[in-house]
Amino acid sequence: MDEPALDPEAKHRAQREAIERLLDEVGVEWQRTLVTRLIDTGIGLGLDNTSRLNLKISSAALEEMRTAFRLFAPFEHTPKVTIFGSARTQSQDPLSLQAEGVSRELAEQGWMVVTGAGPGIMEAAAIGAGPVQSIGVSIRLPFEEQPSHHIAHNDRLVSMKYFFTRKLMLVKESLGFICLPGGFGTMDETYELLTLQQTGKMVPVPIVLLDRPGGTFWQGFERFTVDHLQATGMITAGDLDRVLITDSIDEAVAEVTGFWRNYDSLRWHREKLVIRLRSAPTDAEIAQLNQEFAGLLAEGQIERTEPLKPEVRDDDLLDLPRIVLVPRPRAVGELHRLIRALNQLDSAPDLPDVPHT
Repeated sequence: MDEPALDPEAKHRAQREAIERLLDEVGVEWQRTLVTRLIDTGIGLGLDNTSRLNLKISSAALEEMRTAFRLFAPFEHTPKVTIFGSARTQSQDPLSLQAEGVSRELAEQGWMVVTGAGPGIMEAAAIGAGPVQSIGVSIRLPFEEQPSHHIAHNDRLVSMKYFFTRKLMLVKESLGFICLPGGFGTMDETYELLTLQQTGKMVPVPIVLLDRPGGTFWQGFERFTVDHLQATGMITAGDLDRVLITDSIDEAVAEVTGFWRNYDSLRWHREKLVIRLRSAPTDAEIAQLNQEFAGLLAEGQIERTEPLKPEVRDDDLLDLPRIVLVPRPRAVGELHRLIRALNQLDSAPDLPDVPHT
């Protein structure tokens, strides 16, 4: 006589129990709930009769992310900056010299440089940072781009099949970004950075658009943005204020490192935004901030605060001073101006510190 079929709830419970036994057997202890979800999703793809192509995309993407996560893991607490630019830029082009110079300066200050591991600007940045301070995330293409020989045989290189997994790793780990002039790929990466910050999918970080000495590439980009995107309401006025456009290596380095002089991190709790700092602002400085940034606030004022309950629950940087505010939606540009103002307060530390990662 056939066994009665399990109802869906009982079937799912039996599946979870089987996964738990498997995890016990192979010895997985860390973050078991999330690992269970990964396995559960994989089984679900099979039960959904997902097409072979979609299964290949899913499995390859997960394998690539695992490899990349393992590459970056030893450097979790080292601040990183990603440098974008054209693979077609020649080695003696002033843009390559800019990329090499800015990478060298940041590496000397303890930053690691992440690149797409290709030729052109990417190779120049890897040369400037040196093999110890550089990480490469390359893309496998049938033409044009091959991993730079400066890091191709290095243990700090990962090769990706898909652009979307590569983009994830070029953005996820870094606390600063420097874009040099380039083609479709570079513009795609630049616009993605701006989109991620505009939509709140990435925490505030410094973005520098670095040109050759006397160059006008990024000035043209700024004119297009203001005249065509901002003027037609496609973006909010001030959205580009969070970006530094410069042709100076010194200014680029100062923007990346100085962004973390006093500002440390932020956390949302419902409509409240908590900004964690390295030094607590004085009463006079709080009053000054409220006067200067009244237009940023949806309600109330900027105030000092003790850690909120969710921060205490998660033991989230409880030793740092913090301020709290309720900002207007889409006020991304003003939020960056507030962070810069916090970094310029008299109470701020004298020198940039290594930011939390």
